[in-house]
Amino acid sequence: MYLTSEVKQNLIADNGKNATDTGSPESQVAIFTYRIQHLTEHLKLQKNDHATERALVMLVGKRRSLLAYLKKKDIQRYRDIIKKLNIRK
Repeated sequence: MYLTSEVKQNLIADNGKNATDTGSPESQVAIFTYRIQHLTEHLKLQKNDHATERALVMLVGKRRSLLAYLKKKDIQRYRDIIKKLNIRK
């Protein structure tokens, strides 16, 4: 599987407040970003995989709503996470 527990723990430790902070928007956005990148690479090879395409669209929507929440609550945390993950221009 592409998202092993070690990779997930590293993402949470790097982007969350501490190593066990799985509920913060920053750690969730980091995990969603990793999954989105993986699915995007998969769809470059398998163009007719419509189930994966739907899952990708749903993940992008979830990430977008989390980022909107974070932007509304704390603009500095929003700016930090988008700069760190390089997901916006």
